[in-house]
Amino acid sequence: MNTLLKGQVAVVTGAGSGIGAAVAVALADAGATVVVNHPNVPAPAEEIVGKIKSNGGAAIALGADVSKEDEVVAMFRDIVAQFGTVDILVANAGLQRDSPFTKMSLADWQFVLNVNLTGQFLCAREATREFLRRGPDPSRSVATGKIICMSSVHQVIPWAGHCNYATSKGGIKLFMESIAQELAPHKIRVNAIGPGAIKTPINRVAWETPAAEAALRTLIPYDRVGVPEDIAKAAVWLASDESDYVTGTTLFVDGGMTLYPGFATGG
Repeated sequence: MNTLLKGQVAVVTGAGSGIGAAVAVALADAGATVVVNHPNVPAPAEEIVGKIKSNGGAAIALGADVSKEDEVVAMFRDIVAQFGTVDILVANAGLQRDSPFTKMSLADWQFVLNVNLTGQFLCAREATREFLRRGPDPSRSVATGKIICMSSVHQVIPWAGHCNYATSKGGIKLFMESIAQELAPHKIRVNAIGPGAIKTPINRVAWETPAAEAALRTLIPYDRVGVPEDIAKAAVWLASDESDYVTGTTLFVDGGMTLYPGFATGG
C-alpha cells in the first residue's frame, strides 16, 4: 500500500467486476477508504471488499441503482453518515444493450442512457453537493473534491451497432467538460478516463479466443489488449494530488486505438 490517498473516502460505482473492481482495489491500495457500489446485487461487491481487506485496506459494499435518484441520494447520505464526507467519486457504472439501429428498442436505448449518462449526472451531483458542504480541507487533499467519469474511446470513435452506448459516452465527454468548467473555481477537479479495448466481462467475446484477440489487436497500435489494472493506475493518479493541475481532460488509456490505426499505411 502507498499513501497517495491516505485519509480520503472514495466511491466507485459499478465496482463489483471489471474496471470498477480494479479501480476500487487500486484506490484502497493507495490508502483510500473505498465504497464499492453495486446495483443491489451484493455478492460480487462483497468479494471485492474482502479482497481489499485482505490487502490491509478499508472498504464497504453499498447498493444503489445509479439510474434512480432516490437510491443515489440515499447512498451518499449513508456514506456521509458513516465516514463524515466523500473525497473522490469514480463514476464507473456502465453497460451495453447492442443491436442494429433499426431494430433497437426504445427500452434498450433508454436503459443504456439512464445508467451510463444519467447515472453519472446523479452521482456527480451528489458528490459535488458534499464537496461544497464540506469545503476545502488541505489536510485531506489540495482539491476540494475529485470526480472521475468513466468514458470510452467511443466518445470520439463512432460504433455502428452500438449507437446507444456511443451516444452515452459522447454525452459523458461534454457533461464532464461542462461541470469541470463550472466547478474549477471551487477547486473541484473533474476528469474522464477513456478506456480502449480492456479485458472485462462486458466484451469477453471480443478477446476470449486467440483468434478474436488477434483480430482485436489489429485495432491497437500498441499490439496488446488492455487489462482493468491499466485503467486503475490512471484512476489513482487522477484522484491524487499528483494531478492537481489537470481538470476537464479525458485521459485515453487505449494502446493508441484513438490514433485510427487503419490510416497507418495511408488509409
